[in-house]
Amino acid sequence: LFPWQKMSLLLAMVTLISAFGSSFQYGYNVSVINSPAPYMQAFYNQTYLDRNGEPMDSNFQTLLWSLTVSMYPLGGFFGSLLVAPLVNKCGRKGTLLINNLFSIVAAILMGTSEVAKTFEVIILSRVIMGIYAGLASNVVPMFLGELSPKNLRGAIGVVPQLFITVGILVAQILGLNSILGNAEGWPVLLGLTGIPSLIQLLILPFFPESPRYLLIQKGNEEQARQALQKLRGWDDVDDEIEEMRQEDRSEKEEGHFSVLNLCTFRGLRWQLISIIVMMMGQQLSGVNAVSGIEFAAARNAASPGLWSLTLFCLFQVFIVESLGRRILLLAGFGLCCVSCAVLTLALNLQVCSWVAQQGNCLWDFQICIYLPGPIPFVMITEMFLQSSRPAAFMVGGSVHWLCNFTVGLVFLYMEAGLGAYSFLIFCAICLATMIYIFIIVPETKNKTFMEINRIMAKRNKVEIQAEKEELKDFQTVPGGQAEKEVSSSQL
Repeated sequence: LFPWQKMSLLLAMVTLISAFGSSFQYGYNVSVINSPAPYMQAFYNQTYLDRNGEPMDSNFQTLLWSLTVSMYPLGGFFGSLLVAPLVNKCGRKGTLLINNLFSIVAAILMGTSEVAKTFEVIILSRVIMGIYAGLASNVVPMFLGELSPKNLRGAIGVVPQLFITVGILVAQILGLNSILGNAEGWPVLLGLTGIPSLIQLLILPFFPESPRYLLIQKGNEEQARQALQKLRGWDDVDDEIEEMRQEDRSEKEEGHFSVLNLCTFRGLRWQLISIIVMMMGQQLSGVNAVSGIEFAAARNAASPGLWSLTLFCLFQVFIVESLGRRILLLAGFGLCCVSCAVLTLALNLQVCSWVAQQGNCLWDFQICIYLPGPIPFVMITEMFLQSSRPAAFMVGGSVHWLCNFTVGLVFLYMEAGLGAYSFLIFCAICLATMIYIFIIVPETKNKTFMEINRIMAKRNKVEIQAEKEELKDFQTVPGGQAEKEVSSSQL
């Protein structure tokens, strides 16, 4: 149940530093502007008044605030588009180090915006932070997934989501009116986001790069072996090196995938469809709409849902390796489906005074049971090999952020037009996602990347190049005449 005794101190430290320096800020910036919103809007209006001698029109102020909020997920989409080129050229660790510069620049701009009397830099900084979050949300799971042994890959893959929820919670606590969520403290509240990046920028260079990147993409087996020995805490890493060599051999003729190659390559068809379905299901499950309502209600750190979600993410770190990915995905989307249906009934009927009084608990329940959150990112790491993984994260991240942006943009209109019935749409999406996962998505727990690749190759009805070549060599008779190739069904 708990394979943590096999986790080296170095691997634990690089996991915590990567998640704290990157994923934490993703969560922090999701909710940091909710508590001080009235004071920031007053600053927008006062700045406009000082410049133009007249108050800002209410419609224009609404537009500016909408831009402030929505530029973050839009920036996240643009950040996702940078994943593949950066991780292939600069490596996983190198990309995280470069990414910190986005966060530090944005933090300085936001922290000095009041002194400079400019609200435009806040909107610009939200775009920059979105780019940072778009990169971080994809590169951290990829980096940690490649560093982890197969028996810890799921647990370590959940850690970024844990830090995202911790970031949301810390932003809500610091945003209390008695701390920094006030007229004097909001610039400091926004500027604090640069501190985790600064810590990561100073410490992460001392940790190894992804061994898979070093061996498969850089071709440096010696550096990969040294990095793996440090991460595992022992010298005998021959089995993992051999598994990487097999992966490298199977990809030699394919080369690195672009997004276009990925979308047209038959051998990765079901993997690509699966990550798109899971990412869409994750963001369109209704939890973003519910959490948005929570934040809008300014319930801050008193929200049981936020505390419950943080504790459950911590619990998920320990259960993902025992229960597996598939059961958590099925249970999560199933519970979200039921929750949306119950939420619709409760909001429509409200015949019971207890429901009317305890309605807030339904929001918290929906947040608390959000099981699928980190699993799709873990699955992207596991379902794709080194050559296609950056492009897969680029596609998955783009879908993630576009759906996030869409929910924020459309939900208020859905609520106005459909009322409580808008949650039935989320209910149907969760049900469809659950059915797809049950039929198509395999369990990947405790399997190597090559073992998972073989499972998906059968579903895609294709041959794995390395195995095909090995069989051809095995069946070659003296004189160089080879027997007929083995079909994919025999593999």
